[in-house]
Amino acid sequence: MIGGLLLGRQRVEVPCTVDIEHSFDSLHAYVDLEGVEVGPGDEVIVHDAPTEVPFGERLVVQRTATVIRASWLERLLTKLLSRLELTELYEVGFSSWRRA
Repeated sequence: MIGGLLLGRQRVEVPCTVDIEHSFDSLHAYVDLEGVEVGPGDEVIVHDAPTEVPFGERLVVQRTATVIRASWLERLLTKLLSRLELTELYEVGFSSWRRA
């Protein structure tokens, strides 16, 4: 965003743990950042993260991540836009189209 360029964004390098599993019981990919709390509008880039795991296996590796902190304006806009997008869900109806 242009606001991020004008107001400045802080970059933080942190160690992280990447946990990927591809099995009958679970299909997931988690990233656990060490010592950093991520907020609305923040970006996380994991360096050299594995992208595939063969079926039936689980992989847990240590990597480095870059957390790019959102400016106060980006944080505010993210909160506002998320509320507006949430209200789109209210438009969904659960009525039956079939008539008896």
